Amino acid sequence: MKRFEYLKVFNSPFKRPKLKWYIGEIAIGTPYFYPRKTVKDPDKPGWLKFVPKKIGFDFVGLGYKIKWSSTDYRFEWAPLISFVFFKWQIAVIVTAPEQSQYWEAWLFYNRDTKGTPKERIEQCKEEFSLTYISHKKDGTKNVIDYYDLILKDKYK
Repeated sequence: MKRFEYLKVFNSPFKRPKLKWYIGEIAIGTPYFYPRKTVKDPDKPGWLKFVPKKIGFDFVGLGYKIKWSSTDYRFEWAPLISFVFFKWQIAVIVTAPEQSQYWEAWLFYNRDTKGTPKERIEQCKEEFSLTYISHKKDGTKNVIDYYDLILKDKYK
């Protein structure tokens, strides 16, 4: 069930993700390769090989890795469900505003905070900052806080 842990985001202070549909020839990876399965290799006994999936489902959870500390999350891919029927694919991809910042902050919120939703968001803002400053050539600086873009208005 850990693969579906991301579903908790629908009942959280974060804006609701949107569902993006794809219907067409196989083009969406699950996550790194097109949908495939393993079969025994008749040419090499004891070996397995990959073959394209003809019919079937793939359920892909939120892809992330942890880098330098236990709370240093890195977003890799969005969750998706894929159905393949011969050369055709239907995929439903869970997309969020500012994907990287959204999912990394949500992982921190979900795994490393305690208390009420408001207390947990305050802890996120304090311990998992999403405020970035960029400098323009004319000397002015641009400050952006991604929490303003990924949280519901009630929690900003």
